[in-house]
Amino acid sequence: MKHLKRKFKRSKPIARIVYFLVITIYIISYAFFVKSIVSLTGIETLLRYILLILFALYIIMYAFINFFKLCVRKYKHFIITSVISVILIIIFIFSSSIIDLLLGKISSLTNSNNSKYTTYLVTLSNEKYDKNMVLGMVSDEDDYEGNILAKKLIKREKIKNEIKEFKSELDLLYALYDKEVGGIFISGSYISRYSNEVDFTNIATDTKKVFEISEKKKIKNNDYSSNKSLNEPFTALILGVDSETDELNDDAAFNGDTIILATFNPKTLSATLFSIPRDTYVPIACKGKAYNKINSSAAYGTKCVTDTIENLTGINIDYYVKINFKGVVDLVEALKGITVDVEKPDFNFNQGVNCNGKVCEQNSDRLWGSHTVYIEPGVQNLNGEQALAYSRCRHLYAISDLARNKHQQDVIMAIAKKMLTIRSYNQFEKVLNAVSKNISTNMSSDSILSAYQILKKMVGNMLSDEDFINIQKTYLEVYNLNVTLSSGRVSSALGYYEDSLKDIVKTMNINLGKENSEVIKSFSYSINETYEPYIAGKGITTGATNSTLASFIGKTRDEAQNYCDKNDLNCSFSYVDSQSDKYNASVDTDLIGSQNPPAGTLLRGVSSPHFYINGEVLND
Repeated sequence: MKHLKRKFKRSKPIARIVYFLVITIYIISYAFFVKSIVSLTGIETLLRYILLILFALYIIMYAFINFFKLCVRKYKHFIITSVISVILIIIFIFSSSIIDLLLGKISSLTNSNNSKYTTYLVTLSNEKYDKNMVLGMVSDEDDYEGNILAKKLIKREKIKNEIKEFKSELDLLYALYDKEVGGIFISGSYISRYSNEVDFTNIATDTKKVFEISEKKKIKNNDYSSNKSLNEPFTALILGVDSETDELNDDAAFNGDTIILATFNPKTLSATLFSIPRDTYVPIACKGKAYNKINSSAAYGTKCVTDTIENLTGINIDYYVKINFKGVVDLVEALKGITVDVEKPDFNFNQGVNCNGKVCEQNSDRLWGSHTVYIEPGVQNLNGEQALAYSRCRHLYAISDLARNKHQQDVIMAIAKKMLTIRSYNQFEKVLNAVSKNISTNMSSDSILSAYQILKKMVGNMLSDEDFINIQKTYLEVYNLNVTLSSGRVSSALGYYEDSLKDIVKTMNINLGKENSEVIKSFSYSINETYEPYIAGKGITTGATNSTLASFIGKTRDEAQNYCDKNDLNCSFSYVDSQSDKYNASVDTDLIGSQNPPAGTLLRGVSSPHFYINGEVLND
């Protein structure tokens, strides 16, 4: 051994330095590489560990063989293997950095136990806040932004104004617009949440912020996290948040502009997508199952939306994925565009903009004029601004929100398909940055990594010129439903047909493997008929779920009684004169002047309506 050491010391000093340096750096970089590789849970496990063993054996052989090569002063083999070792070191460092970047971005997607709540005090833009004006607040003491945080803002700013309470945020907004109050305490996301309401389309310019308060708070009942593997059938709730910023912050309340329930079967690479119209009138889980538009559940956080949809469909939701649609601009730009078949507009809506048969919409900052985004109908490559505009546009289509839901599905699927074609590290990093800023989910990092096998199959299908995923679309049949708010105002909503929903739920359960599909025993085809693929729920208009109390103002007692008999209602009547607050001076005598509850109230909550009949002749 001493003899070998003497021979080794006689080799070139630079060779000995390179020898020890390569071994040291190799071991250090290999250690980081091992740490990163081991973190890739569920991805080619056998291959990963075989590679780690081979790389470990390599450095042992390098050290052993080159020790003897240097002893006999044969440098050619030493130089070649040292160059190979340096290349491996570079690979270790580069691979570790990519893996760590990926895992870091994945970690940023997962749900935090803390969420931010924000409350504003706002007034009309042309009004100046003063200490004498009456202010409005939501009466629900469990509403964190509308009541709890509002009271903290009052205390912090030492506000002494008279406070008037209202049942809902919509009632608050109407009271502000009607100047019943001078200012209101409202959620910080109120602009994006209510700008789609007919009466509040210009809410961003109609109102201004006076005071603001934000607070981080641990999420209550944070029991909707999931570690379910993506290699078995699962459900995901996709929530499109139309944020005013280009990043998805951690606000607990959001606008719930897009709600898509999806099922995915990794064995068959088949998915079902169920877009739930934002105005669908349903029981809200976290509000004692009181009826409201389904998007209102988003004001109370993701869990409220999840529970509401689980109650509606009976389908257990494994995951949620919250997507900021404004972030679509960054993501699509990082992907260098996406291919979408843009639907031709079929409705002429007066937006003060001449679209000339094109799709036209505000830009990402919600600006018209010179900033208007125009898109030609047809198959094309959309840039980021165009993709967002198409996702937002609804006024140019007769079915409005239903058309927008379809467009958003098309954009989401186009993005997913384009992401499978990423080829460069620079593009990969840009996409990761865009995704991490604009997507939030309750999936664990291990669950996300388990999607590797699915992506591998999808890429294989694409390389074989097959569909990378089979999508079964659905269509919930709905009808217009006018409902009365607590303020007495009427708001438009959507009722849905129970049998249409049942057909959609059945289709989703079949994809999840919970129900067996029916075997089609006969099939007819005519060359003269255009073939249309089956869309679950479409065309089924039986089993209307909601109907509202009709208005009988100006009608006779007999008409009201017949209605009550037909709907199994125990109606009652009383005559009132001009001294009563129930008297309606615009209605003739012996006709119904008012009713309780008002027209537009859901019939399922009505048992004994009362009608007030004018008992006095009107004076001309």
